[in-house]
Amino acid sequence: MLYTATLCLLAGGAVMVYSASSAESLLDGNGDPSYYLKRYLVFGALGLVALHLLSRHGLRVVRSLTPFLLLASFALTVAVMLPGVGVTVNGATRWIAAGSIQFQPSELLKVAIVLYAVSLLAARPATLQTLAGICKPLLIVVAIACALLLKQPDMGTAMVICFSVGALLVAAGAKLRHLAVIAGTGFVLTLLMILIEPYRRERLTSFLDPWADASDTGFQVVQSMVAIGSGGLFGAGLGESVQKIFYLPEAHTDMILAIVGEELGVIGVVGVAALYGMIAYAGLRAAKLATDRYSKLLAAGLTSLILCQATINLFAVMGMAPLTGVPLPFLSYGNSNMIVLLAAMGLLLNVASGRARGVAAATRGGRPVLDVVRGGGARDADRDSRRRDRRSRGAGAGRRRRAAG
Repeated sequence: MLYTATLCLLAGGAVMVYSASSAESLLDGNGDPSYYLKRYLVFGALGLVALHLLSRHGLRVVRSLTPFLLLASFALTVAVMLPGVGVTVNGATRWIAAGSIQFQPSELLKVAIVLYAVSLLAARPATLQTLAGICKPLLIVVAIACALLLKQPDMGTAMVICFSVGALLVAAGAKLRHLAVIAGTGFVLTLLMILIEPYRRERLTSFLDPWADASDTGFQVVQSMVAIGSGGLFGAGLGESVQKIFYLPEAHTDMILAIVGEELGVIGVVGVAALYGMIAYAGLRAAKLATDRYSKLLAAGLTSLILCQATINLFAVMGMAPLTGVPLPFLSYGNSNMIVLLAAMGLLLNVASGRARGVAAATRGGRPVLDVVRGGGARDADRDSRRRDRRSRGAGAGRRRRAAG
């Protein structure tokens, strides 16, 4: 189910990236309507290679390399801010360029933070018993990462990290009162960060009333609403979007769901949401049935990372949350996001396949399946065992009655 949903999103992403970008690429001087499609396919292929490698051999390697990945991602995120290293696009300095290829270190940082949190909570579960144990060192590391991202500025990725770590703490068994204190503190700090930065205040006010300044601060939100509203239930037809032609900014990246809504209608948007629902179900089921604490938390953390990013984007595009510049996983155009999240999906598939191998090995070895997993398969095995016991007891009683007679 995980693999099927991912491939469906990639296939739909290729179609929608071409549809959303072809007219602008042709008319804006590039001259190649399939420019972004070609790059999407190249980066998607690289991401699928990473997915397959990590789904087969990556879990142990990534677990041992987590400290290095965390330090490297922090170093690259700091390097972005150095003069002559970082590349500024639309007022944000988030990328490191190598020719025509740009890499966004914050994409690697968010996965490294989740991997670090998983390793820490799996190795030291006692840290969840106190608020100080949760804060030191986990939340301190998360706070430093968010501070670096806000400096770029990249509040969207910072929000994805915070929500993902919060979901991971819930899965790990943190106490409700501690989660409430952390959430309240995070809300207050987020509100302060919004109020002290003018462009963030504009995004908040445009979210509250985008039509008040539809030609300036609310322009992108209004155009997104117009696109989705124009699609209706079944859409205007694939390739028939009007908003993608110089009306809706970032149509093939952050706002691609609006083009889906315009061309494929509510049905298309619901289909996209259903695919993420499949990932949620299969990912959390893999976490539930995993055989060790690290694998359980890893599956829960990576599933939460993908879903948090998808939810933030879905809500922002539909006008239910402020715009954050977060792409839609596997569907939007974006080389760094594509490769990193496909690699994360490879780790998630590794956990799921490892659970399946564990069940098979337990069955072959004659051990009860209930000793390996807790789930539907275990209940079925236990129920079959009880039925066999009842039949054998009934047959034994019948033989004793016949012998007595």
